Amino acid sequence: MHRLLAILAFYKPFVVWSLVVNALIGFLNPHLAPALITKLFLTVFAWYYVHETSQRRKLTFYKNLGISPIKLFSILFILDSVLTIIFLTVFKEFT
Repeated sequence: MHRLLAILAFYKPFVVWSLVVNALIGFLNPHLAPALITKLFLTVFAWYYVHETSQRRKLTFYKNLGISPIKLFSILFILDSVLTIIFLTVFKEFT
């Protein structure tokens, strides 16, 4: 449970950007497959950003908890994908 809470704490700064991207995807192309491919690209970009900048220190904390960077970002992708699917489903119903 502590690991899940730690992952959610890591995801917290990315939530606002994820919702902005969801809104843009919803307005431009509300289909599910392109949205998930876009989210995969953004997750890889977030990994690259964290890995190559001073944010790398955060990864050490998660390694000490027993969470590898691959596991961390794959769980973030799954969580973000679920939020995207829910958002796009609701968005399609009201447009």
